[in-house]
Amino acid sequence: MPAQEFIATGRRKEAVARIRMSPGTGKIEVNGKAFEEYFPTANLQGAVLAPLQIAKSTNVFDIAVNAHGGGANGQAGAVRLAIARALIITDANLRGALKEQGFLTRDPRMKERKKAGQPGARKRFQFSKR
Repeated sequence: MPAQEFIATGRRKEAVARIRMSPGTGKIEVNGKAFEEYFPTANLQGAVLAPLQIAKSTNVFDIAVNAHGGGANGQAGAVRLAIARALIITDANLRGALKEQGFLTRDPRMKERKKAGQPGARKRFQFSKR
């Protein structure tokens, strides 16, 4: 087991990300794959790296992520929240900077449930007057 390991959880939509952060060289692994391979677009990669860039610790920690549920966007948001939470455990002084950027707020927006008697959450079946 590494000398110091920081564990945190992040959630967004249906996605859940559990991370283990330990001092290292900046290697990020998601579900056993390289971070760049798992999140191929620059937008998703930027979302995941944002808290590390604000904390100026991009190449300070090795991060192992276990992400499941939801899609790529939700998982990237969940990983971002988990990393931000883990960074606060390492240094409580980072809380202000991370909170200012909104990285510590759990995004409560979820998919609205489908209602009975309708094809979707808000869509109605076609109305026929005659």
